[in-house]
Amino acid sequence: METRPPNIEGVGHVSLRDLVRNALRMRPDRIIVGEVRGPEAFDMLQAMNSGHDGSMSTVHANSPRDALYRVENMVMMANLNLPLKAIRMHIASAVNLIVHVERMRDGVRRVHSVVEVAGLEGDIITTRELFAFNYQGKRQGGQIEGAFESTRMRPDFTSRAARFGLDKELLDAVGIGGA
Repeated sequence: METRPPNIEGVGHVSLRDLVRNALRMRPDRIIVGEVRGPEAFDMLQAMNSGHDGSMSTVHANSPRDALYRVENMVMMANLNLPLKAIRMHIASAVNLIVHVERMRDGVRRVHSVVEVAGLEGDIITTRELFAFNYQGKRQGGQIEGAFESTRMRPDFTSRAARFGLDKELLDAVGIGGA
């Protein structure tokens, strides 16, 4: 489904919020929103918190932490008068992973980090970096060299992965095997 601007008479507008709500009525297994930019962030979080495992979206931000702040701000754009703690609880329960892609100095986009959203401590959404790009230098042509490496942290969602028979693969990927 795609959004649509209003026609020359000012009618026919289809917003991303409308599309997310209509997608939920279709009872999908997954919901993927190409980019969240405004109040539709609330509807996307609602979808993620209503049993649609595997749903995902993109948001532009400078870091994984900034992505969380941006989502908070976009939910506030929906004018729902929710307290900030409620918004953060909603985000923490809906989002499992943040994959941060960065355009580096050589102009190449690379996955810079993979961060797990670990939950809420007080009023703060806690995160844990699982993978990070480690800069190792530049080649003669200016291309950045580096390696994408595990931080060897055990993800909190390992038990969820086990329900799908993927816990061994997850632990192997983070470099801690069956530990």
